[in-house]
Amino acid sequence: MFEKVNGKVVKVDVGRAGGVVARNGAMLFYTGDISFAPHQIPGAAPGMGGGGIMHMAGRMMAGEHERTMLATGNGKVHYGFAGLEVHVVQMQPGAVLRVEASRLLANTAALQSSIVSVMSSGGGGGGGLMGALRGAASGALTGQGMFTTQLSGQGAAVLLAHGGFLELPVGGPVGPSGGNLQNSGQIVVDPQAFVAAYGNVQTELKTALSWRDAVGRGSGEALQLHCVGQGVVYVQASEEKL
Repeated sequence: MFEKVNGKVVKVDVGRAGGVVARNGAMLFYTGDISFAPHQIPGAAPGMGGGGIMHMAGRMMAGEHERTMLATGNGKVHYGFAGLEVHVVQMQPGAVLRVEASRLLANTAALQSSIVSVMSSGGGGGGGLMGALRGAASGALTGQGMFTTQLSGQGAAVLLAHGGFLELPVGGPVGPSGGNLQNSGQIVVDPQAFVAAYGNVQTELKTALSWRDAVGRGSGEALQLHCVGQGVVYVQASEEKL
């Protein structure tokens, strides 16, 4: 499906892929007979009525969604965005990919996609009004929103990162280099470095404040994203927001 041309560009045969959804502005060039049309992820529209926290959540849900275009036809399209590094994830049946919308370059159109609440998808933080408020506050501090893009089914997706990718296994006894990975049942990452989680991975944002932080002698990592379960966590080699 997606094939890396280099570290920053992928190409795809649109006909063989059955259509491709990509963020607006990601198409670099194409050959063949390709058509492009606006595409809407289910759940991205601000359909939450009322006022107060529900209205705020609706605006945040709409903000999670990047404008996307659906490519159909017969030919090949090259995609890239802002000179960022790319990584191709081959989706398997039963697996789920949860990714920040700003860090998703493209995916095959056959994948099921939706905008989901971080709290209701294993994101921790509790439910109800206070859970939503905590999620909003955390998002404002870390750059992670209350909502995230979820992909499932069989196909492929392309991730974006600043400075390259780290692929961290969660829940397995063997590390990326073949050796034992200490405490592999849990990975703790900086929320601004987090790109995506693949498989059955639950994330929870926790505070790490202490008296040292209050007097300016702490590590400065006040908020940490704890990842547990079984799968892979993708981290960018930078805290740069995309």
